[in-house]
Amino acid sequence: MRETTSKITTEFIKLDSLLKYEGLAETGGEAKLLIQEGRVRVNGAVCTQRGKKLRPGDRVELGDTAVVIE
Repeated sequence: MRETTSKITTEFIKLDSLLKYEGLAETGGEAKLLIQEGRVRVNGAVCTQRGKKLRPGDRVELGDTAVVIE
């Protein structure tokens, strides 16, 4: 699994925005589908909330890629 970090300068970032920001989804619509299909995990659990607020320390997984929020 490839792991990267994503540094945010705000209190949180929404899950769908993170997927777009990290290039894991090309559009908001694609991010929404990935999340609704149950393909995204947050801290080890499947997450179907596209507006899920991610904060430093959270880990997001999609396929063979993991992103840790800093």
